[in-house]
Amino acid sequence: MLNTKNHSKEQQTLNLVNQIAAALQGIRFGSVEIIIHESKVVQIERKEKLRFDTKGTT
Repeated sequence: MLNTKNHSKEQQTLNLVNQIAAALQGIRFGSVEIIIHESKVVQIERKEKLRFDTKGTT
């Protein structure tokens, strides 16, 4: 018999991993910050920098 509590926790972990992967998707320059409060992830922040090549534009 499948333990429902463990299955739910595993599903939450999988959802969290998917959210982190989505935050990383396509980012070239920047950071992803995971905020933890009382041993639980409460927030994921994505900061992306856009860089422009100014070489050769003179």
